[in-house]
Amino acid sequence: MLRPGDAHNRITRDTLNALKGDGKVRVETRLESGHQLWVLTGRGHKEARQLLPKNVRLSALCKPQYTADRELVAGDGYDEHAAAVTSTAAVLTGAGFGTPLSWQTEIGHKLPYGYTQYADLTMRAPDAGVPAMLLEVDRVNEPVDDLVAKVRRYTDWFELPAAKTGVNKARGVRGAEVHAFRLWSRIYPATGQEGYVPIAFVFTGKTKAQRESRILRLEQAARSYFAGTAYPGRAAGITAVDYHQAVPVVVTELERITADPAGARGAVWRRLGRDQWQTLREALDNPDGDRLHAVQREQARRRKAEREAAEREAQRPECARCGARFTDDRWQSIRQHSWLREGAKLCGPCEQEESDPAEAEHLARREVEGTAAREAAEAEARNRGLFGRRR
Repeated sequence: MLRPGDAHNRITRDTLNALKGDGKVRVETRLESGHQLWVLTGRGHKEARQLLPKNVRLSALCKPQYTADRELVAGDGYDEHAAAVTSTAAVLTGAGFGTPLSWQTEIGHKLPYGYTQYADLTMRAPDAGVPAMLLEVDRVNEPVDDLVAKVRRYTDWFELPAAKTGVNKARGVRGAEVHAFRLWSRIYPATGQEGYVPIAFVFTGKTKAQRESRILRLEQAARSYFAGTAYPGRAAGITAVDYHQAVPVVVTELERITADPAGARGAVWRRLGRDQWQTLREALDNPDGDRLHAVQREQARRRKAEREAAEREAQRPECARCGARFTDDRWQSIRQHSWLREGAKLCGPCEQEESDPAEAEHLARREVEGTAAREAAEAEARNRGLFGRRR
């Protein structure tokens, strides 16, 4: 973890031997692989506590055990699993996911029903696009049901309300807004994606076929926790998934990471629910989530507007004379004036053309009648004599 670019571990071994001579570390056990597992002594543990930043949690001291003859007993509490956990942190750190201080082990997540779910590793690597991630290392020696139970308990913990918020305040709140009322948002940073803090299962050991089978069984059994849900009231044609209250679960294998030239930076991660292997950032991304929903919702809005416009055009009246569709103004005037609704069968121009001759004839008749009335009045005036007597 400290020297990921070294081609060999000589410097590390020399350092450990120097620390051992100073009474600060000791060999806990020898693993099946032949590697030695080193742990801090009481003296080293005390010094490490003083050297590390205050916000870094130090693992519990692994106390040595002795026989009645005061011979050191090979430890069995820190075994192949502990080595796999350390290897996982090392390969991710070597790939640029945080620094050695980005990691903490055995962080407890206390549940109200008396159980505490401990994470093998917690990683905070915001510079690598992963603000927080919980990791579980599995050597293909636990029942798959136990792995599913871990996902369930993490989900239960993510849904715990924060202190002094209460369940009622979060009732009816959906989407990203609900996380402001959750306990996890007080402890872990925002993920930068929809959903809870991602969980990564790192498998190692046994055969490739056994690891693949394990991943498939986990995917089938834990689907309800990571699959997401449909958006509420979604329209036809919207396939986007609401991940806001789902747990992103990714899987990988230590053997796959070490075989890839790019290491943990390569396409060695698979998001449960997807078929392809991707980089970690791609696996944690949700291209079928909020972004797709926004696009599909806009498309659905346009389709609805086009459908309504087509239905409206189908109802638009046609002129009985020329066959042209009524203009919006003509159609609106018919709708607004009830006396026009039954009799208006002509469009505006045709109605104007038809009314113009009749109007001209009416005006001419009125002019003739007006002229005749004036002539009659003038004749009447001439026939009257002085003092208004008729002559």
